[in-house]
Amino acid sequence: MRSHKSAVRIVTDTTSCLPADFARGHQIEVVAQVIRFGEESFLEEVELSYEDFIRRLRASAGLPSTAAPLPGDFVRAYERQTAAAETILSIHPSSEVSGTVRSAMTAKAEAFPQADIRILDTRTVAGNLASLVIAATEWAEAGVGADEIMGRLEAMIPRSRTYFLVATLEYLQKGGRIGGASALIGGALQIKPILQIADGRVEVLEKVRTHARALERVKYLVTQECPRGAEGRLSVMHADSAQAAQALAGELQTALGLPVVPIYGAGSAITTHAGPGTLAVGYFVA
Repeated sequence: MRSHKSAVRIVTDTTSCLPADFARGHQIEVVAQVIRFGEESFLEEVELSYEDFIRRLRASAGLPSTAAPLPGDFVRAYERQTAAAETILSIHPSSEVSGTVRSAMTAKAEAFPQADIRILDTRTVAGNLASLVIAATEWAEAGVGADEIMGRLEAMIPRSRTYFLVATLEYLQKGGRIGGASALIGGALQIKPILQIADGRVEVLEKVRTHARALERVKYLVTQECPRGAEGRLSVMHADSAQAAQALAGELQTALGLPVVPIYGAGSAITTHAGPGTLAVGYFVA
């Protein structure tokens, strides 16, 4: 008797910023990151909405922290998806900034050693992670095989570009995710660095004197580097800065002649480390 299972199903996590309606519509399991305020812990978007997170953040004397999902959270997600599909693609943020991949691997090793679960460290996060998940979903629904999908995703990873501006370096510093940008801390210069995700780590791309100049430089880089078509998968991301994100997306859409530039809210886990006011672009070079 033939199996009625799908060929491929997708698992990701809340650092992908994947819109909830897209995840529901395509049977994608989104495992929640953990947000901590003092002794209290919450599952991102499950037990704490972004609006409530921002209210707590503004009222809190100390900064929150985050933790990767527990292996048990992945076990439950994999149980549901392996019941529905032959192969699971589990697509997650850079292991340089998150323990999510490690947690997923633990879940697979301990609970599903024989299952075809393929865990991908994308070396990125946020909008470009969402783009990889969406691409994998499109290909899976078009009948592309798991081997081919993984090969395509792996080919996209080194072509990923993410540039972002933060209102303050305080969040990256206290969250321990500052990577090569640590050299900026303690400097007397009043600078607005353009940061990037480079090989999975937060690094300084350029040092600019003002936010306006930094933003203009980011726009220039996008218009020079991003392909003028769907293959670039350009997106804009923001942390509690929707108006600025809409303006940036509109300008880039016009400059590149694109039908749409999706805007993703950064979510609580990413905002914990980047801070409110963060604005970012992500795309894949040719």
